[in-house]
Amino acid sequence: NFDGVDKDDFLNIYAVNVVGAYQMIRAVEPHMRKLGRGAIVNDSSIGGVTGIASSIPYAASKAALNLMTKSLAHVLGPEIRINAVVPGMIQTRWLKGGLGDDAYETMLEKTAETLPLKEVATADDIAETLVWFLVGAGSRLITGETLIVDSGIHLGPLPPYASGKEQ
Repeated sequence: NFDGVDKDDFLNIYAVNVVGAYQMIRAVEPHMRKLGRGAIVNDSSIGGVTGIASSIPYAASKAALNLMTKSLAHVLGPEIRINAVVPGMIQTRWLKGGLGDDAYETMLEKTAETLPLKEVATADDIAETLVWFLVGAGSRLITGETLIVDSGIHLGPLPPYASGKEQ
């Protein structure tokens, strides 16, 4: 939350989500250029598109990652494509463990009710999108794109988990 995050917390989140991705891209870029081809997919978040009140530094870092993806597309082409996948809420063991079984199931149900597609993505849904972005038919001319995979969360209103209000 806004009051509970200090400068060091903010910088640490930014370092992982933006600087970490940048350093990884710098590390693989010469090898991909040597091969004459490559594809990079950054792992973003719907928070970087819509904003989320429950984690402002996280949302800001993912927004920066999205813009960095677009900026690097100008620099890395034509040999290397770079895109970002932007998931919304994902069903995960980590989230379930943090919330507990009952709260997790309730959150999934309440969130799904708010979505146009009435379904919360799984990790497999996101992985399939990543694979398509890397090697899928029809992806060879896509670069600098942020592909939202969120069952329509970005259309609003924000689901309960992203409102920043007590559940």
